[in-house]
Amino acid sequence: MTSEQFEYNLTGKEILEKEFKTGLRGYSPEDVDEFLDMVIKDYSTFTQEIEALQAENIRLVQELDNAPVRTAAQPAPTFQAAAQPAGTTNFDILKRLSNLEKHVFGNKLDDNE
Repeated sequence: MTSEQFEYNLTGKEILEKEFKTGLRGYSPEDVDEFLDMVIKDYSTFTQEIEALQAENIRLVQELDNAPVRTAAQPAPTFQAAAQPAGTTNFDILKRLSNLEKHVFGNKLDDNE
């Protein structure tokens, strides 16, 4: 949905500049102003969020349009393990993996035991 498809009835400025007539038993102007200030703030926040999401949507659509098309004849890329250097044993691999986990996760692994 683009901004052209969505119609705004009011802008933050229109809300801010709205004047209400007071009557004999009317609302407190201070209460109305305080409430409208909150509405203006929310309205501005929602407008910014909508614009950010629309921009992100456009970016993602363009990214998708520029992505290479994969046919059924082209399998998805798969992970291929690197060949083991000569003399490497499973024990060496497990030891390296353990050291890597300690480096990445730190003491979190020890705390969970």
